[in-house]
Formats: sequence, C-alpha cells, structure tokens
Amino acid sequence: MQARLLLYPVADIDAALPFFTEALGLPLKFRDADRYCALDAGALTLALVAGEERLVDQPALAFRVEAGDDIAAAIARLVQAGATVTQAAAQGPHETRAVLRTPEGFALVLSAKLAPAS
Repeated sequence: MQARLLLYPVADIDAALPFFTEALGLPLKFRDADRYCALDAGALTLALVAGEERLVDQPALAFRVEAGDDIAAAIARLVQAGATVTQAAAQGPHETRAVLRTPEGFALVLSAKLAPAS
C-alpha cells in the first residue's frame, strides 16, 4: 500500500478552495463538482472533500491498495493489527473505499481503484 492523499474535510469546497490555491499556492489537479477537489501538495495530493465524499471528520491519510491486492484482505490485516472498521468497504464513483481507525484512534482510508468496465 502507498499513502496517496490526505483527505481534508470541508463544509464547502468553494469557500475553502481560495485558501489552498491562493494563500498556499497549491495547483488544482482535479475537481468533481462540490464534493471533491484534488490539489497538488507535492508528494501527496491534498483532497478537499465535502458532501457525500466527506468520509471523515478530521484530516486522514488515504492509502491505495495496489493492483492485484484485495481490499478485503488489506482490511483484515489492519484489523488483525488492532485497527477497527468505522465504515465498511463500499463502492464510490471511482473506487472502493473503507474507513478504519488505527489502534491510537486516528482515521485512515483504504481505497482500491475500480476495475475498468469491459
């Protein structure tokens, strides 16, 4: 698994975006309406999330399950190591994702890219 992005929950992307693009100077990578906005923050993507994409209440690292790995197996490994599942794996518009809490109580998100439609 690799940490790919930091999910940053906001109430309103339009209101939050100028701080990140103008004050911090982060370039916009991708925006999906009023629910998701990806910003180039260097090694990680900073993802502003609102509405139905707001999976967490505090900023949380998101780890991508690599191709060929099973998200269910990855979740099981983390649970065996002491994590708890707070949102079971569910399909979103672009990926399957789950929210867990580390043994210390911090949120983390696991995602697996959806297989291309045949």
